[in-house]
Amino acid sequence: MSTLPAGRSRPVVRHQRQDIDDKPFIVIWEVTRACQLACAHCRASAIPRRDPRELTTDEGRALLDTIASFPKPHPIVVLTGGDPFERDDLEELVAHGTELGLSVALSPSVTPNLTESRLAALREAGGKAVSLSLDGARPEVHDAFRGFEGTHAATLDAAKTVRDAGFRLHVNSTVTAGTVAELPELLAQVLDLGAALWSVFFLVPTGRGDALKSLSAYEVEQVLHWLVDVSCFIAIKTTEAPHYRRVVIQRAKGGQPVDGELYRALTARTAEILADREVRERPARPPIDVNSGRGFVFIDHHGLVYPSGFLPFAAGDVHDTSLVDIYRNDETMRRLRRPRTFGGHCGVCEFAEVCGGSRSRAYALTGDPFAADESCILNL
Repeated sequence: MSTLPAGRSRPVVRHQRQDIDDKPFIVIWEVTRACQLACAHCRASAIPRRDPRELTTDEGRALLDTIASFPKPHPIVVLTGGDPFERDDLEELVAHGTELGLSVALSPSVTPNLTESRLAALREAGGKAVSLSLDGARPEVHDAFRGFEGTHAATLDAAKTVRDAGFRLHVNSTVTAGTVAELPELLAQVLDLGAALWSVFFLVPTGRGDALKSLSAYEVEQVLHWLVDVSCFIAIKTTEAPHYRRVVIQRAKGGQPVDGELYRALTARTAEILADREVRERPARPPIDVNSGRGFVFIDHHGLVYPSGFLPFAAGDVHDTSLVDIYRNDETMRRLRRPRTFGGHCGVCEFAEVCGGSRSRAYALTGDPFAADESCILNL
């Protein structure tokens, strides 16, 4: 049983106000693959130095121009990496995007590049939000995940600096079989940091992450129900677990949590941790209905366009074709927006239109991006 107050609000699924065939809701641009860290789950196997084939400043400005040509409301733009702070023209790119009317967010690594003065300059340029990664509540867990001792403490310090600079703080956490027990303590830390959003990433075995152990479908289900419970404390976003939206719908209609050992352990530990805290409840944030190529698009540091950073199907190159054209007309992109064409249970599931399963995980496990997502219990 959940330990949260009776009568608490439940999130409900909402659809974007725009046609997802017409434009994405979120555009992620990997401005560089250079990064000083060596994270165990890294999708990109980041490199220590910048690639000379990265999009130049002028090419980056042109890409932002194209993003701003999508109809209003424009897509949210997230500048990521690698570590975007490795680029010395980052402020110029943020300022240009802001001048175009784009909402620009940043996803840096916690390295010596992340300084108070740099954050102040990026906030002055118009940056709106900064996301930091926190993958373990204990230093030994997070530091092992990120590859460098002291990263956990540095992240907690960086979070305060980010907020003091005037940014909205988002926290990203990757869930694996080895870190799932940390979730209640992580929740407490995320709340203490004053984060506006907690983005929980369910591991896709690709890049360096291929060496880590994912949760079973039954364990994923239990974590998703726990996330619905705690969504009355902080806005929750899941990455590569679109079936969170299905769980939200089921719970809103009176469905009960999966009564599994992991769910019970997470719930009990959460109650214990929060018992002595004053935690303010908030209206539950509806999960955004996006998926690979469906309201979401990723541009890598060379300018290649993908449905997501975890689905290695290049749909085009911004050097040759407009991002608008690639997103709207590429055959793979278009099919990803047609979940009824997917294989297995995902294609016939009653929740296909609000979920569709993780296309990245389906590809990583089967080689077919349109196969069923085996991390959902409905596919068992």
